[in-house]
Amino acid sequence: MIAHLHGRLLAKRPNQAIVETGGVGYDVTVSVPTFLDLPRVGGEVELHVHTHVREDQIALYGFLGLAEKHLFEKLITVSGIGPKLAITILSGMAADEMVGAIRSNDVARLTRIPGIGKKTAERMVLELRDKLPVQGAEDMKVAPPMSEVEGDVLSALVNLGYQRATAERAVAAVTKNGKGAAFETTFREALGVLSK
Repeated sequence: MIAHLHGRLLAKRPNQAIVETGGVGYDVTVSVPTFLDLPRVGGEVELHVHTHVREDQIALYGFLGLAEKHLFEKLITVSGIGPKLAITILSGMAADEMVGAIRSNDVARLTRIPGIGKKTAERMVLELRDKLPVQGAEDMKVAPPMSEVEGDVLSALVNLGYQRATAERAVAAVTKNGKGAAFETTFREALGVLSK
């Protein structure tokens, strides 16, 4: 089983990364948070990998952080949630927010994630509530407060139809190096991140 990949990033899309290691290119399914934090194509990358084996295929699911991998592995233990839906869930809500929603029995919040109905959300709460850490995993990041411009950009992206969690990560990705950019610049760069 493949548990870890370290190599050169050959290509990336919002749900896929191709990592070359030892002359072999591995096609890895990734969540949007992992995609947004990947280095530029050609850069070096390390991914924690979950190998999922079925009769007709072997699929790799990759994560930059161990906490996200552990949450993914907990999600696929819930009846009715397979690896593809687990990746969708991780892309639709920040991991620490999801842990909080599950532990506090907040079914309404969980049903806002695309692909999650009331019954699935209730199963997530029932089956995972006591298996998740109280404070969230130690390497889950807490988002810093947003500036007024960042808030305006986030609002504009949500109004365009992007999921809030996805838009937040895009805004964070373009503002972590240069705080204080104008609305137009930040908005354009965030759209660029989302379209990669």
